[in-house]
Amino acid sequence: MAAAFDYRQVTIRDVAHVNAHSIKGNNAPSHIDYIDISSVGTGEFIETPKSMAFAEAPSRARRIVKAGDTILSTVRPNRRSFLFLSSPSSVTVASTGFAVLSPTPAIDARYLYYWVTRQDFTDYLTLHAKGAAYPAVSAEDIGNGELLLPPLPIQRRIAGILSAYDELIENSQRRIKILESMARALYREWFVHFRFPGHESVPRVPSPLGEIPQGWEASTLGAHLLALESGKRPKGGIREVADGVPSIGAENINGIGQHDFAGEKFIPREFFQEMRKGIVRDRDVAIYKDGAYIGKSSYFRDGFPHIECCVNEHVFLLRASGVRLKQNALYLWLQEPDTVQTIRSKNANAAQPGINQQTVGGLELTLPNSLIAAQFDELVDPLFAEVINLAKKIQTLRRTRDLLLPRLLSGQIDVEALDHA
Repeated sequence: MAAAFDYRQVTIRDVAHVNAHSIKGNNAPSHIDYIDISSVGTGEFIETPKSMAFAEAPSRARRIVKAGDTILSTVRPNRRSFLFLSSPSSVTVASTGFAVLSPTPAIDARYLYYWVTRQDFTDYLTLHAKGAAYPAVSAEDIGNGELLLPPLPIQRRIAGILSAYDELIENSQRRIKILESMARALYREWFVHFRFPGHESVPRVPSPLGEIPQGWEASTLGAHLLALESGKRPKGGIREVADGVPSIGAENINGIGQHDFAGEKFIPREFFQEMRKGIVRDRDVAIYKDGAYIGKSSYFRDGFPHIECCVNEHVFLLRASGVRLKQNALYLWLQEPDTVQTIRSKNANAAQPGINQQTVGGLELTLPNSLIAAQFDELVDPLFAEVINLAKKIQTLRRTRDLLLPRLLSGQIDVEALDHA
């Protein structure tokens, strides 16, 4: 056991300022880097801060953040949306949907971050959240939250151990982004600019989608799909606890190798066993079909995120024929900005925007001959395989870190003994 007698119990407000700096009156910068609620996941950016003129920013763009601050979503705290800001720009501003915790000299900045990201602290916030549709926790309740505070040297040692895991995770995430960028660049080169191997000797011919290489095909997506299906919701609703089979929704879908495990929900196993559609198979591509996330897509392969899971009624699963269109190319086509924009424009002005099977099947695209399709697939498949290997490594690192975190912060592990081991 660690020297737990050196730990004293304090509140967050004893060692940190909550929402200390906000834009008021004439202190607004001309431009800001804006962090919206939707851009932050569990300890990471889902999307990088958006650079914009302050005059054009949302009215909720008010919280000024600085290096060493922790931002913590106050809305639906059970979703575990938080982030440590190690080096934000001088004009970074967060949404008022976040609480900004700024450490005092009494506490190590990362130690504070790790404490408020404990599941126990999330449970405390969830218990104090008020409101039915959008349960939110107040800055006062956050400030009243309690933590155990060891001497600063021990805080720094604990933060250093946990940060080592986060650095390994961040390195793997950077590699994933590089690999996916490489795959996207290859896709654009071959399928958008038509600069595939041997393209110089292939003449262009007219088509309904413009000039395309001879032997290629302008077609609809539905003509090259073996399956286009969605899941469904059990009568009893989707459960919040992990006592069944994961049911994947928009809150989980985020490209390849990216998955929000904390936001997962589950269906009873007996319901899953009766499902005929919506069960995820290896290499299925998923696309969100309604609401604010229309066109958001993901790629399930090689047992990630789960060997066994399904999608809910808001998600389509797509399986290509595998001749002119293969799953790797299908995923990359869905990630193209033009494709996303086309999908989102469908019924965009409707009261409940959404796309159906007919809309998805009718999407137009240009496809190569079977030889080019196979060559491209052989080229990009190792890139995606490595992405999944890295994603599984990240999952293991997070689990190990999350097992260590409460034991280190509570003093159950003697960090001073670790130094002499």
